[in-house]
Amino acid sequence: MAGRIPEQYDEDARKAGHVDRVDDDGGRDARWKLIGPGLVVAATGVGAPDMVATLAAGSRYGYLLFWAVIVGVIMKIVLVEGAGRYTLATGYTIFEGWRRLGIWTTIYFAPYIVIWGFVYGAAAMSSSALPLAALFPQLPLIAWAVVMGLLGFVLVWFNKYAIFEKITAGLVGIMFFTVVVLAAIALPNVPALLAGLLPVIPEGGMFYTLALAGGVGGTITLAAYGYWLREKGWYTPKWMRVMRIDNTMAYVMTGIFVISMLIVGAEVVAAAGVTLSSGDRGLLDLDTVLQDRYGPFVGKAFLVGFWAAAFSSLIGVWNGVSLMFADFVGKMRGLDSDHPDTRVGGKYFKWYVLWLTFPPMVLLFLDQPIFLILLYGVLGALFMPFMALANLGLLNGRNIPAEWRNNVVQNILLGVTTLLFVILGGYQVWQAVAKVLGG
Repeated sequence: MAGRIPEQYDEDARKAGHVDRVDDDGGRDARWKLIGPGLVVAATGVGAPDMVATLAAGSRYGYLLFWAVIVGVIMKIVLVEGAGRYTLATGYTIFEGWRRLGIWTTIYFAPYIVIWGFVYGAAAMSSSALPLAALFPQLPLIAWAVVMGLLGFVLVWFNKYAIFEKITAGLVGIMFFTVVVLAAIALPNVPALLAGLLPVIPEGGMFYTLALAGGVGGTITLAAYGYWLREKGWYTPKWMRVMRIDNTMAYVMTGIFVISMLIVGAEVVAAAGVTLSSGDRGLLDLDTVLQDRYGPFVGKAFLVGFWAAAFSSLIGVWNGVSLMFADFVGKMRGLDSDHPDTRVGGKYFKWYVLWLTFPPMVLLFLDQPIFLILLYGVLGALFMPFMALANLGLLNGRNIPAEWRNNVVQNILLGVTTLLFVILGGYQVWQAVAKVLGG
């Protein structure tokens, strides 16, 4: 059997204090809660850039790309379920699985996680600071960005996973409620929305179609799902059904959130006749539109939801990707997956939290070097194809027990997902290079 012996893994979980009681049907006792790692990974993957892309798509094409949102949700469910299934079925972390596919995975992942973390750290702090700078202009944007970085640092450095999960759930509640209520106020055109289920790519709409299908909720944090399962105490195949429910419900919520943003774009932004700015600042344009149409209260409430979405992504990366980095360094040094240095609060975990927080602050004061932007864009665009291809190898390989390997339907779904991400990744690489070369 590949991986660790299930009974031994359950006992390790009890000793570590991660599980109150593991019963025979794969659930916690009466205190089991529906909030799980799926909600964390889905919330972390939806940030301010995704919200802007969805709003822009809705304002330009109405509900024509509604189908692309549904496709995107299915793709994420397939990808994350595969990562969770591999972890639960084998007892291996996702990075252990990648290493078994060959040295090429390590050669790709090592520079990616270092460069990506450096640039993302600055971007996440800026995204979280934008709505606060609009709400409280007494403090400049850069100062708010530093405050957000330090707050994320404190929340992740000093708290265990359980506390982090509760904080994330609270932020998700704020952003979900804000955006869904805003969509309801906007009075969606339901017949047009349903007509958008017909797959159509409008003229000039390839970028927005790809962004909705592949970009929303899709980052390196998808690969962090298995690590959050471990921190939650969901260790063995006994938890497979719970994991699948957790993952599916989380991305259904993500889909509702994205559809709500599409409605706001189609009904509010389009009606206002404005063009959203590129990047996170496009959400500040929406704030202006909302204040003009519904009054200052609705505009300020949206800014709070904007902040919740951005900050949940920040702390999700600070926690989840730090776990991935800790596991990466631990494996390079021959440590076991349960070694304290590779877990939340461990030495290598804290190294990456520091890396995400303090060095990127330099980029808040300086223009980002062109080469760094290009490399970040290329590596980021290639991560989702990398993960999809790796999942195909892992879920059909000898290291996973036969009963948990992909069946024909799962292989078809994952194969289509891989193809779409390869196309999306190639398009994003072309866009990144063209942007840098064009000025």
